[in-house]
Amino acid sequence: MTTDLEFVPFVLTGKQKKFLKGLGHSLTPVICIGKEGMTDNVLKATQQELFARELIKVKIGSNSTLSKNEAAEIMPRFTESTLVQLIGKTLLLYKENPEMEKGQRIALPRS
Repeated sequence: MTTDLEFVPFVLTGKQKKFLKGLGHSLTPVICIGKEGMTDNVLKATQQELFARELIKVKIGSNSTLSKNEAAEIMPRFTESTLVQLIGKTLLLYKENPEMEKGQRIALPRS
């Protein structure tokens, strides 16, 4: 047993992922990772957007030094979110916000 608190992502079922992909299809990216890469400001902004929306798209700019696979590994870990989908250079991230009003939260289908 380690003393480090390691983030364990929320595990989504196939049905839940499909549902979230459908919701994410019409979303536009709210975060863009540029040439500076994964900065503290980018991570803080991502956390704020996830808190406000639960489901967001993150775009990796063509001038970014970060690869899409690196971003797909790093971003969910540091924002404590779950990677739903990686298409091209766009990540779809989900993080449940229990503090949101019930009518505004995303109601995931049961497994």
